[in-house]
Amino acid sequence: MALKPCPECGHQISSDVVACPGCGAPVPAPPTRKRFGFSWRSKTAIFGIPLIHVAIGRDGSGRLHVAKGVVAIGQFGIGLITIAQFGIGFLFGFGQFSLGLITLAQLSFGLLLGVGQVATGVFAVGQLVLGIYGLCQSGIAKYMWSPGRVDMEAVAMFYTIQMRLRDLIGVYTTVH
Repeated sequence: MALKPCPECGHQISSDVVACPGCGAPVPAPPTRKRFGFSWRSKTAIFGIPLIHVAIGRDGSGRLHVAKGVVAIGQFGIGLITIAQFGIGFLFGFGQFSLGLITLAQLSFGLLLGVGQVATGVFAVGQLVLGIYGLCQSGIAKYMWSPGRVDMEAVAMFYTIQMRLRDLIGVYTTVH
C-alpha cells in the first residue's frame, strides 16, 4: 500500500481507497493497459537455452517479448534458427528483416547466402544485392548475373547450384 496526495485537498491517502477520508473526493483508479502477449518455452533445453521459444506481443508492463531459443519464433527472435519479423538466426533466419549465416527475408543480411528484396552474402539473390556472386535486378558483386551485366562465372555458379538442388530434392525434368 503506497501513499499519494489526494487530487482535491492534498492530504496523504492510501492508493487503495476509492474516496479521500478527509474531503470525500473520489479518487480515480489508475489506468490499466490491456496488453496482448504470449510466451512459451519448451521444457527441453540445450545448455540452458530452450529448444523452442515462441514469443509475441508485450507483457503487462509494456516490454516486448523476444523469442530466445535454439529455434526462436515471434516478432523478435534470437537463436540458431529464427522465424521472426526481426530476427538474428546464427544458422538460418526467415522473416521480414533477418541477419545470419543463411537468410531468407525482405531485408536479408546473410553471411553465406542471402535471398530477399535486398540481400547480402557470398551468394546474394534478390532485387538489389551486395555479394561475391549476385543474381539480381541490380547490385554490386564480383560475379553478377543481372539484366545489365552477365558474368559467365555467376551464370555457371547459379546453374551448378540449381542442378545440385534438383539432385538433392529429386526433381528431374525429361526432354522428349
